[in-house]
Amino acid sequence: MRNPRREDVAFTEQRARAVLAAAGQPHAPAAAELLALGENAVFAVGDMVVKIGREADLLARAEREVHTARWLAEHRVPAVRPARPHAEVVDGHPLTYWHRLPEAVRPPDSADLAALLRAVHALPPPELPLPRRELLGGVERWLRLAGDAIDPADAAFLRHLRDELAARVAELRPHLTPGPIHGDALPRNVLVGPDGPVLVDLETFSSDLREHDLVVMALHRDRYGLTPAQYARFTERYGWDVREWDGCAVLRGARETASCAWVAQHAPGNPAALAEFRRRVASLRESDETVRWHPF
Repeated sequence: MRNPRREDVAFTEQRARAVLAAAGQPHAPAAAELLALGENAVFAVGDMVVKIGREADLLARAEREVHTARWLAEHRVPAVRPARPHAEVVDGHPLTYWHRLPEAVRPPDSADLAALLRAVHALPPPELPLPRRELLGGVERWLRLAGDAIDPADAAFLRHLRDELAARVAELRPHLTPGPIHGDALPRNVLVGPDGPVLVDLETFSSDLREHDLVVMALHRDRYGLTPAQYARFTERYGWDVREWDGCAVLRGARETASCAWVAQHAPGNPAALAEFRRRVASLRESDETVRWHPF
């Protein structure tokens, strides 16, 4: 570990590029292509992809993601492969290195995701135990990162909702046999290359209710504009519609609460994130499931 945790520094593209330089790649920061900036900054650097976590507390998750990728390779599940065997911490940020995938030949479809989830859901538990899917576990950290950029009443509301839903989630009786799940099962976490669809973003892999992976798409049908036809392709390819399960509304509510709090961390200095956060909180306060949310 090269430096202690740095919570006092805003996690921006400039900050992430400075971490790349501190990692011993002095020529990478200028040439690196930023692919994503959220919970992580993700850069394409030559034939590798470098993922930089927001804070040092994410080191264990980053290390687990690397182990998970190796496990998926052993079972021949198409997924991104690590370029280095372990995560490292540079200037208070966890880094992982990945083989860069070929350019996509087409956008991923909901059926591509469903096929990959079927493969994951057929796997036995790995030797290295996976954690439970702590869907609501990040809420407190995201609200802390939001600070005074958000209304304290909104933060208190989300904490109350989190506690209420966590208790209800713990009582759910699954329809499917619990086991390994992706944890953030969205088409954006699939890349369709020359050899077919591949799973990416493995950091939320868990061992829990398989319904977690299916509720995500149901929520996107209701909140983010996934069309009924796209959702139908997903359920047909997977073989079951989670909306038939009596626990769907509870798990969906937990996912909504977590997604709302996740946006909050971007509110400081980002008016678009603050506006989206307020939109989401208002819809949850009013129990209005028709309000369209915007991906962020």
